[in-house]
Amino acid sequence: PKADTKSAKPIAVGVITLGLAAAGDGPLVSGTVRARQEANLAFAVPGGLSRITVNEGERVVRGQVLAQLEPVEVDAGAAAARAELVRAEADLARQRELFAKGWVAKARIDATASAARAQVASRSFAQRYARIVAPASGVVLARTAEAGQIVAAGTPILTVSQAGGGYVLRVALTDGQLAALRVGQMASVTLPALSRTPVAARVIELGGRGDARTGTFEAELALPPLAALRSGMLGEARLPATASATALAVPASAVFQARADEAFVFVVDDQSKARARRITIGRITNRDVEVLTGLTAGDRVIAGGLARVREGVTVAPRAMAAAAGGAQ
Repeated sequence: PKADTKSAKPIAVGVITLGLAAAGDGPLVSGTVRARQEANLAFAVPGGLSRITVNEGERVVRGQVLAQLEPVEVDAGAAAARAELVRAEADLARQRELFAKGWVAKARIDATASAARAQVASRSFAQRYARIVAPASGVVLARTAEAGQIVAAGTPILTVSQAGGGYVLRVALTDGQLAALRVGQMASVTLPALSRTPVAARVIELGGRGDARTGTFEAELALPPLAALRSGMLGEARLPATASATALAVPASAVFQARADEAFVFVVDDQSKARARRITIGRITNRDVEVLTGLTAGDRVIAGGLARVREGVTVAPRAMAAAAGGAQ
């Protein structure tokens, strides 16, 4: 309801004058610590798993044998292929004699020789890749199979990190957060398992494609070399605040009747009257609310004494200290 503006005594209110929102805390996002360089190791051929020589958390060196398929099956296949090659070569000799007499086509001779060589090459490949070796020195992060299992080609058996690669915090970002972030920017990261004291982390990679299920984008923040870091730890990153030439922010105390992405504020006009203004809101922190539409720089917004204010009342504005970036 409108107040009696003729007889009402001016209401004392606190007022902030809007400026550009270039300060304040950036968004807080959660993530997981991962080794910067991780490799999922798998067999190139299927077979029964004979042995795995390492467990999670163990250190490995480059070239170390980590897992092996049942050698009997693989070796038997290779031996059978070699025997088949001997038989094929004998058959090939006979066919060449027949070819010399014009009784056999040359295409048949070529096909017989090619098939035998391909069989031997296939079995030799299986023999050569029937074991997994460490591609680099590092630490075993995950072991997903046990001896005796039948494993398919390409199924990850072990995950190994590369020593010296360091650790990163992988976080999921909205498209808006991704668009505001740049490689090389610094963020403040807290790792609760280690300490509540934040550490500085640098943005080193931004995802080029969103997750089809969640619609989020992955980003990587390089962590400092902390001895206690382990892959799988949880962390929180405070991203840098975004500065915009058009964004405005008001203290949370100035906003009322907020619903979805809309809310209202009272502004003071040239006659010191309170006027309700509908606004569209964006990012919300514990200190301020980003204003996307409805206000302009220079507007005087009531942020103190709001409970007594009604549309059209005369106010006695008193300048307040800015509670966050965007108010001056």
